[in-house]
Amino acid sequence: MSRKRSRLAHEEEMSSKLLEAGSGEVANGGSSLERSSQTSSDLTQSLRMAAPFSTDPEAVAERERISYGRIPRAVAISGTASRKVRVYSDGIYDMFHQGHARQLQQAKTVFPNVYLIVGVCSDQLTHSRKGRTVMTEDERYEAVRHCRYVDEVVRDAPWEYDEEFLEKHKIDFLAHDDIPYTTEDCEDTYAMIKAKDMFVATERTEGVSTSDIVARIVRDYDIYVRRNLARGYSAKELNVSFLNEKKFRLQNKMDELKDKGKKVMTNIGEKRVDILTKWEEKSRELIDAFLLLFGPDGRLSNIWNESKGRLMQALSQPPSPRSSPPPSENGDPPSPSPTHRGSASPPPPKSRRCDALWEQQADGSSSDGAGESEEAVQRQLTDDGSDDSDEEYQDTSPYL
Repeated sequence: MSRKRSRLAHEEEMSSKLLEAGSGEVANGGSSLERSSQTSSDLTQSLRMAAPFSTDPEAVAERERISYGRIPRAVAISGTASRKVRVYSDGIYDMFHQGHARQLQQAKTVFPNVYLIVGVCSDQLTHSRKGRTVMTEDERYEAVRHCRYVDEVVRDAPWEYDEEFLEKHKIDFLAHDDIPYTTEDCEDTYAMIKAKDMFVATERTEGVSTSDIVARIVRDYDIYVRRNLARGYSAKELNVSFLNEKKFRLQNKMDELKDKGKKVMTNIGEKRVDILTKWEEKSRELIDAFLLLFGPDGRLSNIWNESKGRLMQALSQPPSPRSSPPPSENGDPPSPSPTHRGSASPPPPKSRRCDALWEQQADGSSSDGAGESEEAVQRQLTDDGSDDSDEEYQDTSPYL
């Protein structure tokens, strides 16, 4: 934590040097005021436009406008130089990150009035000297020239320096971190620059480098492959086998289902209180409505009882009509039967009466009364017991 605070304090101190130099130049007179206004104009232009390449007309005009004579370190620090101090910084700048930006900020603010030139090595040189890069050289060029601290970009920068290169770009100082970079020919690439007192040391940002970022990608390889497959990249573009592609896509589906489940549970948790409150408010109404409909005195019970009564009435047969018995001989109503009260037993059918008469005739002992018996039987057969018979007629037949 203390290192981080010291680094931030150092950056703030270097950033404030421009403002202090500008205020000092205003106090020195008109020429200093003109230089200060020109510096502000250049700063505004750098924020509006990307930095030009060294071969662009703007950079060529700026280089030809000045007369080259190396500015001593003391003059550069005091800010009394007659022109901008041309500071050069180089690197690979692969996957341009905050460490690169802070290093360029330090190079820009190392002196009060700096024109920062940044050299970027090509892919061919970088692959042969350091290794494969993630970004192409054109991508790295564009990333650097859009940094607000950069005033000019040199493409295909050399790995080592000579006097010809320094005079061509009219370089006064070279800014880089103070770590010896060895090659096959020498132990320190910046040995010649340091011998000429043209080297300015910058500090590296701890914990941030292109190698660290690449290590994170390799560590989380499966995650990034799955992400790119979900975004539409093909397995061929990602150099993934067929089986790995299917595995990664299945994992993406499972993660998608998990995310949906989490969202559903989150929504339920947020709405749980509202649901319980609304249920408590509506529960009494639901119970009352249930009892009104399904209770013992509810509507369905009344409808069922009415339907049941109508159904039983429709299924039951009405009783058959009862015939009234004939009156007795003296005109009194017949007495009720002991077994069936209030109803008279019907007379026996004629067929049974005829059979009984014939049986009595067969059992008769006297032949003298045969004619009389036949007449009595004939009258009995024709007599149906109705009231239409003669009132004076008296039946003296012994069979009745």
